[in-house]
Amino acid sequence: MEILGTQAPDPAGLGPATAGPQAAPAPPAVDPWTDAALVAALIAVDPAGLGGVALKALPGPARDAWLAQVRALLPAAAPLRRVPLHVTDERLLGGLDLAATLHAGRPVAERGLLVEADGGVIVLAMAERVGTAAAAKLGMAIDHGAVRVERDGIASVTPTRFGVVALDESVGPDEGPPEALLDRLAFHMELEGLRQRDIGEALHDADEIVAARALLDRVTIEDQAMEALCGAAIAMGVPSLRAPLFALRVARAAAALDRRTAVEQDDLTLAARLVLAPRATRMPPPPPPPEQPPEDEEEEEPPPPDDGEDERDQQDDEDKPLEDRIVDAAQAAIPANLLARLMAAAERKRRQGILGRSGEQRKALTRGRPIGSRRGDPRAGARLALIETLRAAAPWQPLRRAEVQLWEDSGRAPPRVLVRKDDFRITRFKKRSQATIIFAVDASGSAAIARLGEAKGAVELLLADCYARRDQVALIAFRGKGAETLLPPTRSLARAKKRLAGFPGGGGTPLASGIEAAHLMAEVARTRGETPSIVILTDGRANVTLEGIGGRARAEEQAKAAAEGLRVIGVSTLLVDMSLRPAPKAEALAQAMGATYMPLPRADARALSTAARSAAQTAE
Repeated sequence: MEILGTQAPDPAGLGPATAGPQAAPAPPAVDPWTDAALVAALIAVDPAGLGGVALKALPGPARDAWLAQVRALLPAAAPLRRVPLHVTDERLLGGLDLAATLHAGRPVAERGLLVEADGGVIVLAMAERVGTAAAAKLGMAIDHGAVRVERDGIASVTPTRFGVVALDESVGPDEGPPEALLDRLAFHMELEGLRQRDIGEALHDADEIVAARALLDRVTIEDQAMEALCGAAIAMGVPSLRAPLFALRVARAAAALDRRTAVEQDDLTLAARLVLAPRATRMPPPPPPPEQPPEDEEEEEPPPPDDGEDERDQQDDEDKPLEDRIVDAAQAAIPANLLARLMAAAERKRRQGILGRSGEQRKALTRGRPIGSRRGDPRAGARLALIETLRAAAPWQPLRRAEVQLWEDSGRAPPRVLVRKDDFRITRFKKRSQATIIFAVDASGSAAIARLGEAKGAVELLLADCYARRDQVALIAFRGKGAETLLPPTRSLARAKKRLAGFPGGGGTPLASGIEAAHLMAEVARTRGETPSIVILTDGRANVTLEGIGGRARAEEQAKAAAEGLRVIGVSTLLVDMSLRPAPKAEALAQAMGATYMPLPRADARALSTAARSAAQTAE
């Protein structure tokens, strides 16, 4: 989302942008850097109260210049700390200082980055890749204004208040920082597209920031203004309850920057434009039409316009409720591509809740990305986490040395660190498992040739992507008396084309056999550490039993039982109804197996490939 509006404030940078009922001419466009410089000043005035900024920008001169401006505006005593992406909990939150503890022989606490940033700002690198666990810890520190540490013999609660600059370097619409973090930051700003020549000077200096900080607590705001901000948030469909509170604090900070102790309308419109507009989920509703005169009364013709029409329009704007004036000012800053942004945000939320493109994240013993440590025995094949082992043993050294007299009695010096079995920590790893997409295709009846052709084309399209993602594709066809594995899990395109060519179709529909064959293949894939997903193409009209004999009633009963069995194992499943018209039986079968139902009577290979890829992404 962005805050770079299309309408300008007054020369002081705090003016409203209202629109009269007669569509008065819009003010000149705002220079994008003007908004960015104003946000930098507001953050410097109240970093903890405003939460911070989600800054969407790739590394470049614009981002570097804006960060340098924030650094220059912060008071000299206000720290600025950079937090790397894979920072450890001990460095972020604090914990046991291992070197000092071993030297002193007693537990010594270490200050984390969040405590060191008290009164200042932290810069969060690559915020679009921050995990939900790290975002939750950061959000807890922001909400409580303190960092709680209870580990390694250390129990402490340290007050700290800071602002966050989340650097969002995402390039796709489905990427972005976690929503839990975005909701706690007042500003959502973009600097993409700005060049060196677009970078301007700061709007305020450090002395003005110091004066505004001293004045901020004395700035007052009327109840009517607070109600107007809440009403504007509702009108624009802002879902966050924090947003009106942030807008309130922005208005107070803007008044303090202007050396005033009371919030005015200009401050409110600025806050709505910078805070509420980027969070809008709908355009504000138009005002209700004027009441029509009764039919029995003649409507008088409006008088011709005169030279005082502009003054009357301005007077009409002043007579409008405060909430409407705030909404009018913020409406121009709502992104023009609002619908596309909302769809991208919804897709990002969906993807943050699933397991990834190429299979789910699985814990591993010795390989993958380290995700911390746990208590364990390294003799079982796991890797010893030496530092964490020493960290676990360090708090107990005074007690253990007091208990150990055998070393002194024997004339030998005791070891530097006394480590026991309970101290051993092993490293935990996480790696992404391979995904396997299993196609189960109904090859019976007169439409079998078309169905197999579509499935073959979809498999070939999927295999083109599998080389990069290391996924596998399998194909099961069921017809006649049973099911046959036409293509076992493979990433070889040449092998797939060879096995797919010339497969015959026709005969009955052993639907239960096809479902059970897909079920068995999915179970086997799981035993190999893979993440399976199943795509079934059928019309749902079973007429051959598991025994290979005819009987529609018995075949449908067995197909339903097989579907329920597939639902139990929790494999992501997509059922594509290939009937000419959506069939109730196929939809009921999809409900029985907990599958996504897709009526697709005229499916082509590309549509099936897209649907199958989506099913693999939602595999659980």
